[in-house]
Amino acid sequence: MPFVTDPIDITRLRNVSSHVIRDAARNAPTNSPDAYYGNSFSDLLETAVDNLSVTNGYLSDMEDEEIKWSLGETQNTHDLTIAIQKASTALKYTVTVRDKLLEAYKELMQMQI
Repeated sequence: MPFVTDPIDITRLRNVSSHVIRDAARNAPTNSPDAYYGNSFSDLLETAVDNLSVTNGYLSDMEDEEIKWSLGETQNTHDLTIAIQKASTALKYTVTVRDKLLEAYKELMQMQI
């Protein structure tokens, strides 16, 4: 089995039988720089704010699932675990992006003109 070092880009999937997977591949964000050419800073900022809203939604869903489980309204720990993992992943991503933005800002402020 070959060792794969590059992450899989699902936007390049073809001939997938499930319409859900095809729609996800078509609508997935891409990491390629070509996707960002022609976008203005305001578009980039708007996308960042939208990502914050999504992260807040995942955190809210996690809290709702925790409350339902703790009150005994549901016995399904699967949904709780999924909600916790989604919120955790989204929060880690958001914190990483924030740290990178702050690092870039500090580097820009240290440049001499």
